[in-house]
Amino acid sequence: MSLQALLPRRVLTANGFESERAVLLDEGTIVRVVPLAGCPAGACKRVLEGDLLPGFIDLQVNGGGGVLFNDAPSVAGVAAIAEAHRRFGTTGLLPTLISDDLEVVARAIHAVDDAIARRVPGILGIHIEGPFLNPAKKGIHDAAKLRGLDERGIELLSSLRRGRTLVTLAPELAPAGAVRALVERGVVVAAGHTAGTYEQVRAAFDEGLSGFTHLYNAMTQLESRAPGAVGAALDDAASWCGLIVDGHHVHPAALRVALKAKGPGRIALVTDAMPTVGSGVKEFRLGGRRIVAENGRCTDDAGTLAGSDLDMASAVRNAQSMMGVDLATAARMASRSPARAIGLPETYGSIEAGARADLMLLGEDQQVLETWIGGESLGA
Repeated sequence: MSLQALLPRRVLTANGFESERAVLLDEGTIVRVVPLAGCPAGACKRVLEGDLLPGFIDLQVNGGGGVLFNDAPSVAGVAAIAEAHRRFGTTGLLPTLISDDLEVVARAIHAVDDAIARRVPGILGIHIEGPFLNPAKKGIHDAAKLRGLDERGIELLSSLRRGRTLVTLAPELAPAGAVRALVERGVVVAAGHTAGTYEQVRAAFDEGLSGFTHLYNAMTQLESRAPGAVGAALDDAASWCGLIVDGHHVHPAALRVALKAKGPGRIALVTDAMPTVGSGVKEFRLGGRRIVAENGRCTDDAGTLAGSDLDMASAVRNAQSMMGVDLATAARMASRSPARAIGLPETYGSIEAGARADLMLLGEDQQVLETWIGGESLGA
C-alpha cells in the first residue's frame, strides 16, 4: 500500500485540535502527524473538509440497524450492528448481551469469536451484562434469567479466545474469589445492576473489579451514611465509569458531578443502544415485552427504561452541552477513555505515530461524514 496523507481542516492529537497538519497512514497504521510542509511529495494526498478524530469506541451496544444481539447471536448479527453504528463514528464496539440463558451466552461468545476471526470491522470483543445480577436492581432485565455465579459460569465468561471480554455483575452476589478468578483469566469486570453496599464494592476492588456499567443507573445511590455503589465509584481514583449521556438516564448535574470526581480519563461514554439506532424500526420485543422508542427514550409499556435510542455521535454532542466540556474532551471520553477501560493497547483511541488508523471525520455541524477502520474508508 502506498503512503496515504489525510489533510483535514483540524486533527485531534494529544495536544488538542491542530490545524495545517497531514496524517500519514500506511498499512492500517498512523505513521506520523506532520505539518503540511513536511508531507512527503510521493504520498497519496486527500483533502478532508472537516475535523479528523479517533474513531469512537462503544463498550455497551445491545443492538443497532434493527438487530438485537440477544435475538441474533451470530456473525451476521454482530456485523449488522457494527455497520449501523459506523455511520455515527463508532469504529470499535463490544456487542452486548442482556441477561439470558447460558446457552445463549455461549452462542454469543462463539459468534463474537468467529466475527473477530473473520475480521468483521469494528468488533473488539463482547460485553456480557448479566445474568449474574441482583434482582433488586434488575431494571429491564428478565428476573427469570438471573442466576448465581458458579465455576461453570466463570469458565463460560472467560471462554472468548479473541478480543476483550467485559462482564457486568453484582459484586455482592459473587462468591468470594470469583471476581479475582475472572480477572486472572483476562476478563474486565464491572459492577452493575447491583444492590451492593460501599463496603461490598470496595471488597470487589480488592479482587480486581475495575469499572461501573452505566453509573447511577440500577445501583445503590450515594447517601449520607450509606455511600453505596455510586459512592464507591466516585470515591475510587482508579476505576472507570460508563455514562449514558442521553438526557434520560442521568441528570446533567449528576453527569457533571461524576466528571469532577473522576476526570475525563475515567469516564467512558456509552450508548446502551438498542436495535432502533441506525434503523427506521422504533418498536421491538425484549424478553417478550414490547419496547418502544419515542422522543429519544426506549421504554416498555410500564415506562421502564430499556437501553437507549442513542448513538455515539449524539452522546458526544450531548456531553458538550450537558457536561460543559469541549469537543476534544468529549471525543476522548468516547475513544481513548473506553479503550483504556478495557485494556486495549495504546494503539487504540488516539491519533499519533504507531496508532491504529481507526478514524472518523466530523463536519461543521458535528455530523459524521466518514469513518476509517484499519486505514480503510468505510463511508458513513
